[in-house]
Amino acid sequence: MPDCASSLAATAAATPPGDAGEARAQRGPFRPEVWLNARRRSSVRLAAHWFRALDVTIAVGLAALVLWALESIDLRILPVGAVLPLAVGVTTVLALLRGLDLYRFEPERSPLVHLAAVLAALALAIAAAVTVGWALQGDGLGPVLPWGLTAAAALTGLHGLWLILVGRWRRQGALSPNIVIVGATRNAQALIERALERRDLNVLGVFDDRLARSPSRLAGVPVLGRADALLSHRMLPYVDHIVLAIDPEAGPRGRDLARRLETLPTPVAILVDSEAGRDDALKRLAGGRLAPLGNTPSDERRAFVKRLQDLAIGGLALIASAPLMMLIALAVRLDSPGPIFFRQRRHGFNQETIVVWKFRSMRHAAADATASRQVAADDDRVTRVGRFIRATSLDELPQIFNVLSGEMSLVGPRPHAIGMKTGETESALLVAEYAHRHRIKPGITGWAAVKGSRGPVHTEAEVRRRVELDIDYIQRQSFWLDLWILLITVPVLLGDRTAVR
Repeated sequence: MPDCASSLAATAAATPPGDAGEARAQRGPFRPEVWLNARRRSSVRLAAHWFRALDVTIAVGLAALVLWALESIDLRILPVGAVLPLAVGVTTVLALLRGLDLYRFEPERSPLVHLAAVLAALALAIAAAVTVGWALQGDGLGPVLPWGLTAAAALTGLHGLWLILVGRWRRQGALSPNIVIVGATRNAQALIERALERRDLNVLGVFDDRLARSPSRLAGVPVLGRADALLSHRMLPYVDHIVLAIDPEAGPRGRDLARRLETLPTPVAILVDSEAGRDDALKRLAGGRLAPLGNTPSDERRAFVKRLQDLAIGGLALIASAPLMMLIALAVRLDSPGPIFFRQRRHGFNQETIVVWKFRSMRHAAADATASRQVAADDDRVTRVGRFIRATSLDELPQIFNVLSGEMSLVGPRPHAIGMKTGETESALLVAEYAHRHRIKPGITGWAAVKGSRGPVHTEAEVRRRVELDIDYIQRQSFWLDLWILLITVPVLLGDRTAVR
């Protein structure tokens, strides 16, 4: 399947030449040239946490450097009188930078106001440090001014670069939530028209069950099909919010639509008549979180910690496993003709299509990219080396590259092949909540894997149990749970001699 943004961009580019205003009106806020999928845009959103970590490093590092350079103090033996003023200054500036919301993406705040707030925070921090130094009868005052001046230059410069970067992301659409609207109603039209004026969110399309009575476009935004078409639409990985914009009198129809849309991993918001076209409704959508990479819409910090965990442990795992991976690659090459790696399209976060890497464990001619036939005991497609690396799960090691690239996590629901079948039925159709597995990035291992639900799923009951365990993990996800799952994965997998892998 071609990339959705590229395909739609090509469609837009193919518009016949004519009146430029007419072309813009046809497209409206539907701007495929700035599309990024939800995972990539949410990753950009997490940059605020990286930037805050850099501020902490700079403020603390400069304080240590000043103490070492000016006071000739052994940093292993720190006298309280010299350290306390700087400690108060560092703590104050970092607390104020966070308290003033200077790590948020606020389009209303001008760059000058932002930089003035940074300087004000530094001025208050220096004043607090000087006060503590005076209280200590002058002890520790010497390093305060050099620290204050260097911190002011460094932090102001960094925040200036930060504002330039944020402005670039905003122009690229990385910070503007993408929404689709269900219901070609007057509420939807009012919302789209006001969104066109504000330009702080993107309306990608409209869906409506009453196609016979719906226009082909609503305020320039295309009506793309019935509501059911959205459930499997290729734009889903790019959507942060689904807005249900129905008339108030259509109560039963609205409840039915909400029930059907709840099966998707994307949050659903309801636009009531009194909010249509108002700035408060748009502010809630434009200022709301992007599709979450964590388990709740408001938990960006948890997603940031999870990403740090993936990078740190994943990087160490890559270094440690590199010799073993080279040996496995050689064994696969010598065992049977064909490529060393097996690549398969699977569903990732928010139903994004990702390519997952594994060591090839089947005969190349019998490879099944869609998992239409799941692996069974004594499967004749599996090679001799493949049988060993599947039994020990060593065939999964190349997925460390998927983790480091941000497509997967170390811990999460196992990514299933797109179109995977259980019996004669596509697995995703057997359980209504199946797509909820995609509310978090897929993992190399997971809660379901260590609870015994791993490998192929041959019955509806097995699919249901897999989904229940995955959703349970998403609701409970934490740094410590992930660490526990990682620690018990190897003994659990090696101790299970009955699972078919």
